[in-house]
Amino acid sequence: MDPQSQVLDRMDPQSQVQDRMDPQSQVVVLDRLRSSFRSGITVPEQFRLTQLTKLLSLVEENEQQILNALHKDLAKPKFEAIMSEVVIVTNELHFAISNLKSWMQPEYVSKNLATKFDDCFVRREPLGVVLIIGPWNYPLQLLLLPLVAAIAAGNCVVLKPSEVSAATESLMAELVPRYLSQDCYAVVRGGAEETKMLLQNRFDHIFYTGSQAVARVVLQAASLHLTPVTLELGGKSPCIIFGRIDIKAAARRLVWAKYFNLGQSCVAPDYVLCSPDTRDALLPALRQTLEEFYSQDPQSSPDLSRIVSPRHWTRLTELLGRSRGKVVIGGESHQEDQYMAPTVVVDVEEDDALMKEEIFGPILPIITVETLEESIDFIGRQEKPLALYVFSDESSVVNTVLQNSSSGGFCSNDGILHMTLPTLPFGGVGASGYGSYHGRWGFEALSHRRACMLRGWALERLNGLRYPPYTQTRLSWLRWSTSAKSSCSLM
Repeated sequence: MDPQSQVLDRMDPQSQVQDRMDPQSQVVVLDRLRSSFRSGITVPEQFRLTQLTKLLSLVEENEQQILNALHKDLAKPKFEAIMSEVVIVTNELHFAISNLKSWMQPEYVSKNLATKFDDCFVRREPLGVVLIIGPWNYPLQLLLLPLVAAIAAGNCVVLKPSEVSAATESLMAELVPRYLSQDCYAVVRGGAEETKMLLQNRFDHIFYTGSQAVARVVLQAASLHLTPVTLELGGKSPCIIFGRIDIKAAARRLVWAKYFNLGQSCVAPDYVLCSPDTRDALLPALRQTLEEFYSQDPQSSPDLSRIVSPRHWTRLTELLGRSRGKVVIGGESHQEDQYMAPTVVVDVEEDDALMKEEIFGPILPIITVETLEESIDFIGRQEKPLALYVFSDESSVVNTVLQNSSSGGFCSNDGILHMTLPTLPFGGVGASGYGSYHGRWGFEALSHRRACMLRGWALERLNGLRYPPYTQTRLSWLRWSTSAKSSCSLM
């Protein structure tokens, strides 16, 4: 088996997945969607609005079923499930419905003297048939948010939910055909084999959220058809705590951001960089906060999720076991319950096992540094992260990090919240992904920006300056009339 197939096979920890779709069935589905797209049915504004409204109804009318599925898959607390899966999707839908008309308007551009009497504008057009491959950690949000963007942009869509979050996958396969046009939107279920078969087909765009390893497979498959991709990946998102700080508030915000969904978030703080003095003040604040949030017996807390699968539980326990750091908080785990306690590890070095890969679980390494510059240098030696967090009461500290670092997103004195605002782009940079979405950014990502110039037959004498026989005088006039200086903001 080739290495890429091995990577895709690790996507499917279950030996049996219901409703597998064979290659011929996939082709039939894709042909149906392509035929619908060519008919132009998805282009009108009213069709897009109708489908967005129906998707909103899907979420609102089936909220309890959604919550049940999320609890079955990840033991998600109702509060976290509603806020991170339901509300963020419905907010995105309301935002898209309210703004779609303006997004679809042609964007007129400035002109030079030579094009003064022409209509010059950018027209947003749908790409075609889009494949959306969703992950298991937020199986509703990270499947439906790209779908909102794809519908708003006028595309047909194939949805591939993660088979790891099987209950949510099954629910989406049931609900999407009931609410959305089956001629334009389809759900394909299955595991690694179904994903590999899907990727053999030609799409007009592939939107993938998940690991860097699988992203490489997606990229290679897309390259065969020259298919553009959006990759929403992850990475080791650092949190710098430096300078004057409200240590209790910092602990509460850090604990919430890190252990939300039991750390199974691509934007969760992956490790902390701070001075030895800050670490010594932070540790008791973390202990107190964890007890306040999850009681002295976190395993019995209804507010903690569970690790998604036995394979991921094993990965995390082995990762912790290989670390040379010292566990000072937590460390307990229970395989049958797929539980791991919120854990904090100190004395972690740059080459520690916990620093080799994205943790994606409830383990928080703390690395001590002496200066802010050392923190910035440390981050600069790593791959660019999806998010970077700075906790400090000093604006000079926040601005220094902001100006001397690179990351997909940036947030000071809190975690995760930057991704909830639909007016901010969400996406990575470098190894943490490329392409961004949310709000208009998603509409733009899944639209083709078509350059349009509408000309008439007037002023042919002026146009004649560009025809042979060429002369130096004609060249001088043309250089002047097409230069930036001649534009004068002409519209």
